[in-house]
Amino acid sequence: GIIEPKSDAGFAIMPLQERFTAPYGLKVEIINIQSDQIGLKSLIAGQMDSYEGAPNSGIVAATHGADVKVVACAWPQLVQGIFVRDDIKDLADLRGHNIAISAPGSMPDMVMRAALKQVGVPASEVKFASLGSDADRFKSLSVGIVSGAVVSTEFSTVAPKDVRLLKPLREVYPEFLRGCIVTSGDNLAKRHNDAAGLVAAEITGLRYAVAHRDETIALTQQVTHAKADDPRAAFIFDESIKHGDLDPEMHLDVAKVAWMQTLLAEVGSVTKPLEVGKLVDTSVRADALKLVK
Repeated sequence: GIIEPKSDAGFAIMPLQERFTAPYGLKVEIINIQSDQIGLKSLIAGQMDSYEGAPNSGIVAATHGADVKVVACAWPQLVQGIFVRDDIKDLADLRGHNIAISAPGSMPDMVMRAALKQVGVPASEVKFASLGSDADRFKSLSVGIVSGAVVSTEFSTVAPKDVRLLKPLREVYPEFLRGCIVTSGDNLAKRHNDAAGLVAAEITGLRYAVAHRDETIALTQQVTHAKADDPRAAFIFDESIKHGDLDPEMHLDVAKVAWMQTLLAEVGSVTKPLEVGKLVDTSVRADALKLVK
């Protein structure tokens, strides 16, 4: 499962092509999902073997007894930002306004709540509108239905004059993991080698994607049906490389997973934190690196 394609889709799709997965004995079926929450529910229900998304909802589920493991992370930083209407000067000005997020418990929901808490605005003093995709949230902001939204920074290239990027979220939460491969302990027990093969394919494919800018951008435009002159794919490619938002080596930063659980506890999503080793499986990436070599 991958979040439905947007302007970084080339990085998501490239490693899952047959030329990268076949050498590791895999045949991969890609399922587009609207949010991390849907990916998590599908994983728990046995409808998919893994998904790539922000691990916060999986961490919450694990603390409630769900069999969820984080194994590798391609996106160690957020490429999203907080966008606002022109009359909003800072985060505190969002008090009393409508704000577009994704599903409750998703990454956009959680980071917006935490960011408002930082500036002393209780969640009870704003109205959250659950809108599935970045495009939906940006559209609602552009037409004035909401005053703020969490969307990918790619939209800064096409934003109307009365909408602006207030702050990139990598500056607000540099420790927040944007995209990790999440699976179940049961899957790992039964298919550890396949999981290692998937991470190996991801590493190989991401290395290729980073080294082949034009091809990756063209793939993005193909799967998103973007026009050739649409600036968003090139923008997000360059931004991701420049700021280290993308990690082709897919390191699993256990300290960041622990930080995320602490943040989830602070906002009330986690009431019984787990020892961080129960949330991750570091052996998958270690075995993937052996396969890549």
